[in-house]
Amino acid sequence: MPRPRKWKRVCQMPGFQTYGPMGKSFDDASVVAMTVEEFETIRLIDLEGMDQEHCAEKMGVARSTIQRLYNDARQKIADVLVNGKALKIEGGDYRICEEFSEESLPKCRPCGRKGYRHGKGSGHGRI
Repeated sequence: MPRPRKWKRVCQMPGFQTYGPMGKSFDDASVVAMTVEEFETIRLIDLEGMDQEHCAEKMGVARSTIQRLYNDARQKIADVLVNGKALKIEGGDYRICEEFSEESLPKCRPCGRKGYRHGKGSGHGRI
């Protein structure tokens, strides 16, 4: 059984959802999708200057999760810049900082854990 996905705390949403070369139209094959939590990891580490440990504390996840999100985001940004693709920021497993309290997190009905989203095939369904 795969491990359940945990909500990540995001304190600033992207100002824009799409980025790309000006004057170029894009088909679905030339658009790179980045999650909101990948964007938040780039913002905290590269813009705010946090190290991965402090970023992990701020987002409420393990440092290894931050490392994976950061590496994935950097690879996507490189693909966009080098290959002239568009970047679209959307989706993910996150909560806005103001909404991120123990009471507001969804609870898995079968197991009772808070703050987790169980993916398909976990036997729990989606919350």
